[in-house]
Amino acid sequence: MFPMTSIAAALALLICTSALAAPASTPGSLITQAQGLPAGFTDHFFEVPLAVRVDLDEQLLGEALIVLSRDDRVTLLEFTDTGDSKVPAATRDTWQAVLEKGVALGACNQSCPEKMISAFYNLESSQLSILTQDVERSADIPRFYEQPEGGSLGLIINNQLNLNGGQEESLGGRYGLQASSSVGNWSQVFNLQLARQSGDDEPMRHAIHELYTQREMEGQFFRLGHFTPNSDGLTRQLRSFGASPDTALGVMYGSSDSLAINNAKPSVYPIYVTANRQAAVEIYRNGLLINTQAVAAGLQTLDTRPLPGGIYEVEVRLIEDGLTTSTTQELVYKPSNWRNAEDRWRYNLFAGRETKLLSNWDEQASGAMTAGASINYLLHPRVILGLSARQVREQLQYGGSVDWTVANNTSLYANLYQTQEHGTGMDLQGLYSFGATNLVFSHNRSWLDTRDTYETLPDGTRLRRNTFVGETSNTALSVNHRFDAKNSANMRLSHSEGNIEGAGIDLGWSRHDTFLGSDANWRFSVFDRPGTTGTSDKRNRGVDVSLSVNLGSDGRQISGSLGSRTARDGGRDNNASVTYRQDLTDHVLQSVSATAITDTYGVGLSGTASFNTSAVSGDGFLQRSSYNGELTGGLNLNSTFVAGAGQMLLSSQYQGNGAGMIIDLETDLDDIALRADDLGGGSTLLRPGRNYVPVSAYKSSSVSFDFEGNYPPAANIQPTRSSYHLNKGGVDYRKISVMKTVTVLGRLLDERGAPLKGHHVINHASRGVSEVDGFFSMEMSASSPTLQVRYQNQLLCQFRLDPSNAPNENDVLMIGDLRCTPDTLAETSIKFEAAG
Repeated sequence: MFPMTSIAAALALLICTSALAAPASTPGSLITQAQGLPAGFTDHFFEVPLAVRVDLDEQLLGEALIVLSRDDRVTLLEFTDTGDSKVPAATRDTWQAVLEKGVALGACNQSCPEKMISAFYNLESSQLSILTQDVERSADIPRFYEQPEGGSLGLIINNQLNLNGGQEESLGGRYGLQASSSVGNWSQVFNLQLARQSGDDEPMRHAIHELYTQREMEGQFFRLGHFTPNSDGLTRQLRSFGASPDTALGVMYGSSDSLAINNAKPSVYPIYVTANRQAAVEIYRNGLLINTQAVAAGLQTLDTRPLPGGIYEVEVRLIEDGLTTSTTQELVYKPSNWRNAEDRWRYNLFAGRETKLLSNWDEQASGAMTAGASINYLLHPRVILGLSARQVREQLQYGGSVDWTVANNTSLYANLYQTQEHGTGMDLQGLYSFGATNLVFSHNRSWLDTRDTYETLPDGTRLRRNTFVGETSNTALSVNHRFDAKNSANMRLSHSEGNIEGAGIDLGWSRHDTFLGSDANWRFSVFDRPGTTGTSDKRNRGVDVSLSVNLGSDGRQISGSLGSRTARDGGRDNNASVTYRQDLTDHVLQSVSATAITDTYGVGLSGTASFNTSAVSGDGFLQRSSYNGELTGGLNLNSTFVAGAGQMLLSSQYQGNGAGMIIDLETDLDDIALRADDLGGGSTLLRPGRNYVPVSAYKSSSVSFDFEGNYPPAANIQPTRSSYHLNKGGVDYRKISVMKTVTVLGRLLDERGAPLKGHHVINHASRGVSEVDGFFSMEMSASSPTLQVRYQNQLLCQFRLDPSNAPNENDVLMIGDLRCTPDTLAETSIKFEAAG
């Protein structure tokens, strides 16, 4: 085995002792530094593995094993620890490749790799120092990512299909195709939408909302083509009244470091629905269905993680027994952070002509000139102001906002907007936390007057649109308090004017405990809510008790509830339900659940399932109403097609980071799983065959590969890390090999039988260096049991081994003595029974 720290410490002690006994001198070459060592110790200094610290431009690059040669050269064997290094992984990978080839110590005068000026090894401190031309440059993180040299190529197409419908109504849903590509340093975007509302007899609507090319620059972007004039480039998106989507053929210019990125973070301010019975929720943005979820009876929080990032308005429809019982406008609040006081402005400007592209949406504007501007200003690291003005359909829209982080535990967001001949609206969102208590306040109000709103037909005829005069508002205060690790309570007060009138209150208490020896969650709630069409406009009052129990550790869960609520006819509806859920591993189905409900009207059933294949992922639900026996269901499907670097793939992995990498995993092991960790964020599981890993656009980073789980097999991954640098829409390709390995122990001898030290022993899986006595230890590929012996970059001999015939002691193959002679260059097969 390699002598490491102990030898390095002994050498340091000896050199210090000799320095005291000899005149002081400046450390120079390796020979000079080794002159003070006692006889025999130089054998443990040259041509043997040494554990050292490696510095690059006075920054720690990592702890490593190196080999020093008498001709003042250093060769890296491997980095052993890089946890304390702040040098980017991509930089370390570059220098690892350089040092593995060997580097001459001292000043570099010609053919200097990576702008190297000098390399020096200090025996006293066991430190290898490398200086480059960047040593005096500022270590500040640059504000902008550099564009990939020469740009990048690729195509990424995200496909999303949402279906919903009931037994007595026609099928509705949406198909969205969002494509991004990269050609050089320009990125292209294409967005096609097909949509139809359930129960609607109108033909399917279709439109191309985006077809443009965009150039990213440091701090700005330039867009040309057919696009939706949204708030790209802004940190805080302002809301406004008016028809949407509105597309324009023109140009757009603005800030580029705040482009919206889809992520899995939830909305800062939760979105609530209160269902009287088991129900379905449909979430629409700009009239398009973007998500559908099944919800149980009672106060529910929607899962906002699958929704796109940004600040925007959505329409939430609650569907019970196949009928829409409520429709509310909610705000999704998923902003990015902005704290750079040296760059206080975010803006975008656009101008063009309102136009439709392959669109049959009658509400979509076409023909008029349109222009607009939106600005965010960082007044204070805690205060962001916003202003917007735009002309759409010959109507002016104005908006203003304030995003104020009052304190670390308090934030406030306010938005006021107006559209000519349409109305005025305002939103207010507040969040306050103290100790174990969280308060969320929301208020939105609209003053509408659309009597002067007309639609102009192509022949000039003006038609009055649907008119509305009045005021609507929604106000809510939510309080959540955690008493201890087991108990928590929540309260929500609400008041609505408009479609739903009146005040409501929900009180709940939750407890995490054990039940019959298994983890369990208790939930008790009481409520008094305004009446809706689902309760014959009578107030909905009731109580609910539920229990959820995890059955063992194999993903099984059972839950049940008892309660009372207002029935559809205004009477009492006593109800009970039981749900069984099973999470699955190593299966196409990820989870399944089944629910049975009994109430005043009869028995209702529902089931949900989520699944994931190599090409498509999704989830769905099916419900049977106890009220009228009608079936209602929903399905969400996602799939991504990627192409680049001469390769293509259809994957279920959603693309949300702007770029991607196709990876072919080759292995001689069965049922192997690797984890690909993008150092820019995100992790993906790899299986043998072709895989897809989403990576971050514009950021120069790397993906590292390691075995999944706590018990890795005896195998070697080549390479263990791969760097990338791609534009948005760019796709790269890599091939990863995982080879079964065995540990071998042997000794190198020359033709006279003398041990060979400092010789590099190389296999497909790893490499090692022989010790002073000729012994070496290393990992060897079981499928390619060949060894090459090199010295000073010269191939001396090579051997082909037979692991099945080698003595095996504690999973170590004892291959004995290997005589390295010129005649062994022909891959001599070794018979272990003859080995010394």
